[in-house]
Amino acid sequence: MTPATTPTWLKAAPALFLLLWSSGFVVLKVGLAYADPLTFLAVRYACVVLILAPLMLLMRPPLPRGAREWGHLAMVGLLLQAGYFCCTYLSLKWGMSAGGLALIASLQPILIGLLAPVFAHEQVDIRRWVGLGLGVSGAALVIVAKASIDVLAPLGLLFAVGALLCITSGTLYEKRYGVQTHPVTSNLIQYAVGLGVTAPLAFWLEPMRIEWTGPLLGALAYLVVGNSLIAITLLLTMIRHGEASRVSALFFLVPPCTAVFALAVLGEPIPPLAWPGMALAALGILLVTRTARAQPK
Repeated sequence: MTPATTPTWLKAAPALFLLLWSSGFVVLKVGLAYADPLTFLAVRYACVVLILAPLMLLMRPPLPRGAREWGHLAMVGLLLQAGYFCCTYLSLKWGMSAGGLALIASLQPILIGLLAPVFAHEQVDIRRWVGLGLGVSGAALVIVAKASIDVLAPLGLLFAVGALLCITSGTLYEKRYGVQTHPVTSNLIQYAVGLGVTAPLAFWLEPMRIEWTGPLLGALAYLVVGNSLIAITLLLTMIRHGEASRVSALFFLVPPCTAVFALAVLGEPIPPLAWPGMALAALGILLVTRTARAQPK
């Protein structure tokens, strides 16, 4: 979109997205102490659907036009809500450390940069490649300094790679085939797809343990509203209005921001090596997202 047609509020979207997405990992850690991973995810999606369904009836937003638009929305839900989050939760369940999972997920902007010219018709110049390299180096420094990288669990590693491929595919698919429709409509379709996948998996793979405690309810409320309703909507909107390689570069700042939230909420210290990693990640983001100056005619 041209600057004239881009909503003004979208300028604040990257900062708000990072705030909600990064803090979500800390909140998720609290919630998983009281529930099995896929069971917790299925309950989260069920709550989102229960919120959106009455809104759909009251607001009556436009429905997708034709089977193709329905299919595109469902595919994004399958890749992001079902694929990415299921693989993330299962990776943790099968022995992958949070640091190892975050390191693999931080490779997403590199994959986007490689694949965007083919699937999203975007060109990634040298300046942005330098930024992507600095970003992934900074994210890796933060993760290595903060947590041990345990990749000795083959199944956990497999699910972590699956999560990386799902969010990369979902980002590129949304950029190329994204449907311009009301957020209530698109979110309801995508989370219904996610619930339809996660609930049977939870029933099949887990005893479906869940303890209805205050911390679990608080974590569930935050993830439902902050992550599922607001952060995902911001992410998909930014992808539609911008370049996929620029938007995906925001994920370089997720490990540093998560480390800061973990310090504030859980009291987890930030090692000295993590601070230069944060600076590198921020510099990489600056190079990737900076718009080149227009040449005078």
